[in-house]
Amino acid sequence: MKNKIELTKSVPRERWGEFFDQFSDGNRGRHMSILILRGSANEIINSEIGDEELIQDAPLMAMVYDRPGKGDDLVIEVGKDEVTYAHTIDSPTEVLTGQSESGRMLAVWISDAAGTKTLVKLQDS
Repeated sequence: MKNKIELTKSVPRERWGEFFDQFSDGNRGRHMSILILRGSANEIINSEIGDEELIQDAPLMAMVYDRPGKGDDLVIEVGKDEVTYAHTIDSPTEVLTGQSESGRMLAVWISDAAGTKTLVKLQDS
């Protein structure tokens, strides 16, 4: 059985640039997985996580958000000293976060205009 992650905090769109800059600075090098999901956030919380795993146990380099008019996408960059993999989310529409009881970030959930959901699941160690 996998650990449940409660996605409880919504990040307002106007703060996405600042949020992803701070998130990248605070979590660079932290190992994570990237999963593509189907279903709502509540369905994911209450079920086994992961329909399609793109990356597993890889170091996060950065999450870079370009606002509408400048690209309207979010790029998740993976790698230690250089980018070894990048996943692009076009036209994100919602960002939710999940934290441990101590406040440590465990997950970021991004929905896009096409209805795809991407979960970045961070290791808790």
